[in-house]
Amino acid sequence: MIKFENVSKKYVDGTEAVKSLSFEINDGELLVLIGPSGCGKTTTMKMINRLISHTEGRITIDGKDIDTIDPVPLRRNIGYVIQQAGLFPHYTIEDNIALIPKLKKWNESDIKERVDYLMEVVGLDPAVFAKRYPRELSGGQQQRVGVARALAANPDIILMDEPFGALDPITREQLQDELVRIQSEMHKTIVFVTHDMDEALKLGDRIAVMRDGELLQLDTPDQLLNNPSHGFVEEFIGKQRIYQNPDYISVTDIMRENPAIVLPSRTPTVAITFMRQRKTDTLIVCDEKGKLLGIIPSYDLHAKKESIRTLAEIVRPIETILESTATAKDALQMINKATYGVIPVVNEMRKVIGVVTRGSLLGVFANQWSGEGGDSDEK
Repeated sequence: MIKFENVSKKYVDGTEAVKSLSFEINDGELLVLIGPSGCGKTTTMKMINRLISHTEGRITIDGKDIDTIDPVPLRRNIGYVIQQAGLFPHYTIEDNIALIPKLKKWNESDIKERVDYLMEVVGLDPAVFAKRYPRELSGGQQQRVGVARALAANPDIILMDEPFGALDPITREQLQDELVRIQSEMHKTIVFVTHDMDEALKLGDRIAVMRDGELLQLDTPDQLLNNPSHGFVEEFIGKQRIYQNPDYISVTDIMRENPAIVLPSRTPTVAITFMRQRKTDTLIVCDEKGKLLGIIPSYDLHAKKESIRTLAEIVRPIETILESTATAKDALQMINKATYGVIPVVNEMRKVIGVVTRGSLLGVFANQWSGEGGDSDEK
């Protein structure tokens, strides 16, 4: 665990780049530091491996004050990835990756095995790329090598300073996906600096929003989106960004409340009248406690109204259901599988608390993407 305790950085001219930071980075966590240019995010990250020395406070790694650690072994035990890879142009790809293991005096066979393994991990065939030089690789391929080099000595901590910032959007997204995959396998403690909120939301287990050297909010992506604690945080995130990230929107925020629910004991005549009043073509059938039993489409009800006494005779089972903990992304992925175009939302007791329909999804997102905001009336 990395711990900041009242850490500040002041320069001789009186400039205070970082102001009394106190927070913790958990083992195996990918923490994103984000904020506008000059907010102190890169300074904060570089203080971890003492590329920049803090002037006040205390930074510890696993309880050990970094000021008591020789900076050379400290840095060799912390992976570091910068923008545009920073590869040595006169070294081959395999020599670039092997640099730290060689400095740590690994034996040659272990180094070779590690290099080949990491090249495979980052999607570069060793047989094709190992003997090439950085100039022979694309920008995206060079960044892959940079990630592999940071992982070479198997460090517990990796620092990443806007590593994908200079890449084109497609390559950048590919490498973000690769980092997510690698992290899911290796569980490193990663501190990632970016100025791109979309990148932060995609990668971060938690996100630290900074401004003018101060930490304004440190939270999970969904908490930042749903509960920004500061006006600047809300502005920096962008009020509409939540609707560009449906995996962070709770389904309860987009569902239609007070759906058309009926008891199975109702007669078809009463049900048809109710359906017309509610202007719906489906009825959700629940028991007296509100627990979901099934669904009745309008065409079934009208086709069989003369041959049945109660709705219980024509209730259809419904397989597509959303838990109240689901997200809008879940709803978007499931809506085409919903036979009747309706997905009930249930709580932990299987009680229906709302429904999502194709119309409600389209209405909510169309309004937000058009900048109108607010809830849709189209259900």
